[in-house]
This record gives sequence, C-alpha cells and structure tokens, in this order.
Amino acid sequence: MTRRELREHCFKMLFCADFYPAGETKEQIEHYFDAPEEDEMTPEGVMQVLHNVDLGEKDSDYLKQKTEAIVEKLPELDDRINAVAQGWKTRRMGKVELTILRLALYEMLYDEEVPEKVAINEAVELAKKFGQGESPAFINGVLARLVP
Repeated sequence: MTRRELREHCFKMLFCADFYPAGETKEQIEHYFDAPEEDEMTPEGVMQVLHNVDLGEKDSDYLKQKTEAIVEKLPELDDRINAVAQGWKTRRMGKVELTILRLALYEMLYDEEVPEKVAINEAVELAKKFGQGESPAFINGVLARLVP
C-alpha cells in the first residue's frame, strides 16, 4: 500500500474517532478495520471504491500506532493550530479540515520520514478530496504558518 493510501486511511480513522468520547478511541480505531467495503457510481458511470480496508498486518499495525500517537498529541497539536489560525480556533473548524491539519502537523513535528513540504502537499490533496471549496487554500495557509 502506498504512503498516500495509508495517510488517507489514517485521516479516516482520526475523523471517525473524533465523534466518540476519548475513552472509546482505541475501540473505534479497531472498528475501522471491521467496516464493510463501500463503493458508488460516479456521475460518469464509473464504479468507485470509497472504502476498502483490506490491509495486511504490517499496514494495519502501522495505522493503529500512528493514529493512536496522533490522538495522544491532540491537545498539543490543537494548541499549535490555535496559535496560528487567525480567527479560526479549532472549536470552530470543520471536522474534515481540523483532522487534516492535525494529521499534517503531527507528520511535520514527529514523523522524521515525512518532509514538511510533503506533509503540507499531502494535506492539501486530502483537502481537495474530502474538503469543501476553500479547504485546500485554508489548509495550506495554516500549515505554512506552522513551518519554522
């Protein structure tokens, strides 16, 4: 599985976990892997897979560890985001945008295998796929302020 696909799964896991109390996070992460495959027909008539969690043990373990590590750092990540997101505190942000920012900032700060520019670029790509119209520009702007 590619890093981009793993990152997208991590985004989905973090997004889902954010809807549950903190004490249920690990359980919700485990449930992610039990979800059925989802697909839909695009307007062009092409069948598109929306969700498929057919992962090997190595990838599943990696995702669980990364997602749990990000969840543990949420207060710090949110504080850093709040410090630079002028007029947009985390409590006012959409869950998609907030989840993308948290994931990217975690990668920028704690994942030595992901260069900052790659983390920002991948976050913008996630925003294009899952966010609203202005999401990519918003994500890029906030993350650019977080680069030392």
